[in-house]
Amino acid sequence: MSTKQKILAWSLGIIIVVVAGLTWVVRGDPAQLPMDKVSGTDPTLVDPDAQTIPTVGIAKPVGWAADQVPAAAQGLAVTRFADGLEHPRVIYTMPNGDVLAALTRGPAIGEGGGIEGWIAGWLMKRAGAEGVSPNKLVLLRDTNGDGKADKIETVLSDLDSPSGIAWRDGTLYVANHNAVLSYAYPLGADKVTGAPTKLMDLPAGGNHWMRNIILSPDGKNLYVAVGSSSNIGENGMDKETGRAAIWEYNIPSKSQRIYGAGMRNPNGLAWSPWSDELWTTVNERDMLGSDLVPDYLTNVPLGVNYGWPWVYWKDKIDERVDTPMPQFMSDYVRRPEYALGPHVAALGLVFSKQGSTMGPKFSNGAFIARHGSWNRRPLSGYDVVYVAFDERGNPKGEPVEVLNGFLNQDGTTKGRPTWVSWASDGALLVSDDTGGIIWRVTAPGAQPQPPIVQLKTKSLPPQSELSGDPKARFIEEYARQAIEPK
Repeated sequence: MSTKQKILAWSLGIIIVVVAGLTWVVRGDPAQLPMDKVSGTDPTLVDPDAQTIPTVGIAKPVGWAADQVPAAAQGLAVTRFADGLEHPRVIYTMPNGDVLAALTRGPAIGEGGGIEGWIAGWLMKRAGAEGVSPNKLVLLRDTNGDGKADKIETVLSDLDSPSGIAWRDGTLYVANHNAVLSYAYPLGADKVTGAPTKLMDLPAGGNHWMRNIILSPDGKNLYVAVGSSSNIGENGMDKETGRAAIWEYNIPSKSQRIYGAGMRNPNGLAWSPWSDELWTTVNERDMLGSDLVPDYLTNVPLGVNYGWPWVYWKDKIDERVDTPMPQFMSDYVRRPEYALGPHVAALGLVFSKQGSTMGPKFSNGAFIARHGSWNRRPLSGYDVVYVAFDERGNPKGEPVEVLNGFLNQDGTTKGRPTWVSWASDGALLVSDDTGGIIWRVTAPGAQPQPPIVQLKTKSLPPQSELSGDPKARFIEEYARQAIEPK
């Protein structure tokens, strides 16, 4: 074979490989199960199908026409609370009804995540999520009570990829991607004028850069969600120190500790109205196929571990992880409470609450913004869902769509729901980062919701002897305990 023929043969081989790769990227690994089978309290978990090249499927944003709104569940109405915003993500409602919104994107530099991270970065650009971060916190105020913000002010601008927001007793807390800061901020003020106080450093950047925060009901502790910098620790677990976890910062003592771990990318944080227990939404791992692994909604008891990166869904071992699994991990990994579907990118979370005006159908559960998949076929998420809870504060049934219509039939998207918060008048506010809009959702004519009845249980008696089956004895004793209103 001549040199020319060899060159042609090599060129043809390269073209075939490139075409095959592009064909795979375009086609990917289509889901075999409908979403209702991979959601809820008992999702179907198929055998894993490890991928070298991830399935790619992301909707390119084209924006909303002036007269367009998302489609809402029957009985609900949608209007624009604010629009023309530059990439609004986290939204937070102050006690006086003012709404703070973080206008933000990821930091300019950060740790990569292998081939998945490279492809994800390219896709974020296609999805309208890449670019220079606005790095602002803005105030949205409805001064005349018509359900639309008529005053927009920049509260803070010297920030670094901000996301989490909290406030109590004249102090505003803001989480940048690399630190939690506090500011003096009187209720009703238009701007922050003083310098910040750094409360704690955070692992910076990474594939998952958002840092949501929430204060404990008594205001003494601040909880911070920190996602991993990779898919399954492929860059080394030394790069994951302090990540894939929820931190607790004690404000009076200025001390900190990891409160819960093993969560690849925790996001939304909310307190259960039934038990005052912390709950979160978590984005699970990628590149095991379109049917794995479900993102989830779950509670976060102190010291809990959900298994990342070695284990998912309590007892499913991820054979791709190179770092040896910690000893006895399989004995203490906890099963998530509720599957939200694979790759839906579950973000913002709120529970039903006293005074909300979403109507009786949505009065006893959780509302979750599902930002939308980038690596599943067909696309998943791109909506806001409601998960009903029973009288004991446990999720049940399947997710119910509250808002959809973000996706177009041609595979483009008008926007992507990102965060949820309660307006002071009981409406549900939903941020749409690529649409630049905050939507307002309510059930016209609905009466303000009464408070959810909190529960209390009697303490189990101390164990006096080591005999029999401890698990069976615990279940028997627990079954005897009546759950009563507080």
